[in-house]
Amino acid sequence: MIMTLQQSRISAKVAFFALFLFAPLLDIFRFDLDLGHFIIFGQAWTISIDSILHGGGDSLDAAIKIFSRVLLPGMAFVAVTGVLIWKYGRIYCGWLCPHFSVVELINDLMLKKLNRVTIWEKASKQSKGIFPKFIVFVAAISMAFVWAVGLLSYLLDPTMLLTGLVNFTLGFGASIFIIVATLVFTADFLFARHVFCKYGCALGLFQSLIWMANNKAMVIKFDRARAKACRDCESYNKHKPCDQACPMRLPTRNMKRAKFTCTQCVQCVSACNEVQKNNPEGGLLKWVNGDDAVEVDRPASKYKGEEIRIKEVK
Repeated sequence: MIMTLQQSRISAKVAFFALFLFAPLLDIFRFDLDLGHFIIFGQAWTISIDSILHGGGDSLDAAIKIFSRVLLPGMAFVAVTGVLIWKYGRIYCGWLCPHFSVVELINDLMLKKLNRVTIWEKASKQSKGIFPKFIVFVAAISMAFVWAVGLLSYLLDPTMLLTGLVNFTLGFGASIFIIVATLVFTADFLFARHVFCKYGCALGLFQSLIWMANNKAMVIKFDRARAKACRDCESYNKHKPCDQACPMRLPTRNMKRAKFTCTQCVQCVSACNEVQKNNPEGGLLKWVNGDDAVEVDRPASKYKGEEIRIKEVK
C-alpha cells in the first residue's frame, strides 16, 4: 500500500520525535556536562589538543586537529543544509521539527475540543464546561514536561536523569531546570506556538530567509486559471478549507512573500485535494519549483485577464 503525502509526513515526524527523545539515551548524540565533551554514536568526540596546550605538540598539529574535527564538519553541515533549504525551504520544520509536531498536536486537539485552533480565533461554536479546556491544558503541560526532560538529557547522563526523576532524587539544578522549562513550554504551546515558529525560532527564520532568496525554490502554487472551482469551494464550505488546514495560519493561495514562514507541510494541498476529489482536474494547490515557482511571487494584476485576487478569492 502506497502512503499518502500526509501519511509519509506524519511517519517522518513521529520517527524524528522519537529520535529527539532517545538520541541521548542511546548515546547517539549529546553533550555531557560532567565529561565536558560531545558523545556521538557512543564515542567521545573531542578536539584532543590537551597535550598540545600543555606543551606536548606544535601549533601546526593543533591547527590540523581543529580544522578536521571542528571547522570541516561544521562547514560540511552548513553547506549541505544550506543547499537543502535553498531548494526546499522550511521543509525541516514541516516534516521533522519536534516543536512543530507539538504545534500540530495542540492545533488538532484544540480544534476538536474548543472548535478553534488558537485562543485568538473565534470558535465556530462554544465548547461546554471546563473539561475540554482542561484536556488541552493537560496535553500542553505534558508535552512541555517531555520537552524539558528531553532537552536536559542532552546535557546530563540520561540514565541517571531518568533514575533520579523516577525516584524523586533529582538534584536542585536539574529540578529547577525542569520546572522552569515546563512552565515556559506550557505557555508557548498554549499561547504562542505559532508566534514562536514565525518570529521566535532562529532556525526557522534562517531557513525562511534562504528560501526567499531563491525564487525557483519549491513552493505551493495556486492554479489561478481554475479560480471558479476555488470560489465554488468557499461558497459551499463557508470558509477556506486550505487556509483552515494551515498550522501556521497563512494565506495559502497568496504570493510567496506572504507565505514567508511556510513550513512545506502541504496540509493545504491535502485539504484542497480532499475538497476537489471528485473533480477530474484535481486540486488547485500543488508543489512546484523552477520557472513555475517564479510565477508564485507575481501579483495577480500581472496576469492578463485575471479577475481574482490571490489574497482573497471572491
